Amino acid sequence: GETTEHSTYPTGPREEIVYLPCIYRNTGIQKPDYLATVDVDPKSPTYCQVIHRLPMPNLNDELHHSGWNACSSCFGDSSKKRNRLILPSLISSRVYIVDTGTDPRAPQMHKIVEPTDIFWKTGLANPHTTHCLGNGQIMISSIGDPSGNGKGGFILLDGKTFEVVGNWELPGEAAPFGYDFWYQPRHNVMMSTEWGAPKALAYGFNLEHVKEGLYGSKIHVWDWTTHKRLQSLDLGEEGAIPLEIRFLHDPAATEGYVGCALQGTVFRFYRTPKGEWAAEKVINVPSKKVEGWALPVMPSLITDILISLDDRFLYFSNWLHGDIRQYDITNRRNPRLAGQLFLGGSILNDGPVKVLEDPENQSQPPPRTIKGKRIPGSPQMLQLSLDGKRLYVTTSLYSGWDKQFYPEMIKEGSVMMQIDVNTANGGLKVNENFLVDFGKEPNGPALAHELRYPGGDCTSDIWL
Repeated sequence: GETTEHSTYPTGPREEIVYLPCIYRNTGIQKPDYLATVDVDPKSPTYCQVIHRLPMPNLNDELHHSGWNACSSCFGDSSKKRNRLILPSLISSRVYIVDTGTDPRAPQMHKIVEPTDIFWKTGLANPHTTHCLGNGQIMISSIGDPSGNGKGGFILLDGKTFEVVGNWELPGEAAPFGYDFWYQPRHNVMMSTEWGAPKALAYGFNLEHVKEGLYGSKIHVWDWTTHKRLQSLDLGEEGAIPLEIRFLHDPAATEGYVGCALQGTVFRFYRTPKGEWAAEKVINVPSKKVEGWALPVMPSLITDILISLDDRFLYFSNWLHGDIRQYDITNRRNPRLAGQLFLGGSILNDGPVKVLEDPENQSQPPPRTIKGKRIPGSPQMLQLSLDGKRLYVTTSLYSGWDKQFYPEMIKEGSVMMQIDVNTANGGLKVNENFLVDFGKEPNGPALAHELRYPGGDCTSDIWL
């Protein structure tokens, strides 16, 4: 790509396989979640097919996100190989360590970290985001405590034995809620975000729970060396439920973006001249007034965001409205809409919902059909090719919320799609020849979630 200044960016061959967890919890199918390997090489005879499935040994784990035992932050240490995929279970709190090194096309189970190990050694539960650290350890954020209350702490695993080492945060310093995190050693900082209390969100979304204070609205700023919590930036009502947080990839940068689900906003966080951190709203996707839906106002629900490796484009999905947006972020404080594409969602023009008022005056989109299948659900998790030209998308958010907002996705399964990106001027176009239909899985329709490339990607790797 254009990124000559950081020689450690993962350039290299086009992606050929991707790993993604597939979930059966909340679908009525009594089968374990599994890790799917999907062939995304157009030259391959098994293109667009699931070529391997690794079932977990338990039911109802709720696999969710994944991370690596080693990545660019271990760069320069050849003893650290990216050969274990870490799969935390959001609900059971088990953590699976999967061997992707022996046969990348057919991953095998390497080790299981039991929930009691995590509960007893850390007082944390509901593990979410995984990043590997430069010192060889693995750090996983938590969203809860073992009783289902909110608790934003960090679990440390040994990078060789995968035993639970303990907490990263100091005693009593855990945040009230947890979710995602990203660190920047060059600026001695780590940032974390807040979803909500596991026992509130586990069975579906209830607006009353927001009023009762069971969901978060803060970004927490931590000292990377001392592990102290330095600041908590309250994004207020506009920034309620800040989920995915991304620093710019350039390790010299002291800024990034966070997607806030509830009001459809993106905040830019940045270091001030005084050396503290602050945040400002830079994107707002207005809610739509509707009839025929659960509430009279439908937020866009920004659920996943990512930044291209050259730090030029920001992408996010609006899981309720049904569109993916591409913003040019060359001007960091004033992102400019460069591309937009509807791939399903809750306001289809042949569905039960009627849009009465939309500040953006967008017409209700037609349903999306790819390779003869009408796409159920809505775009959610995103992953971008290293050259920025292909955006992969899956449709499941979390089984309990899928069931509530898109019951047809439980019946028909989720899908994986591919978007062609115009990297010169912006613009998004569906690849009509690409579809992975998880409705046709051997054990029945499955909910496929986060996407990972064996060699690292835009959301797994942190550069030093």
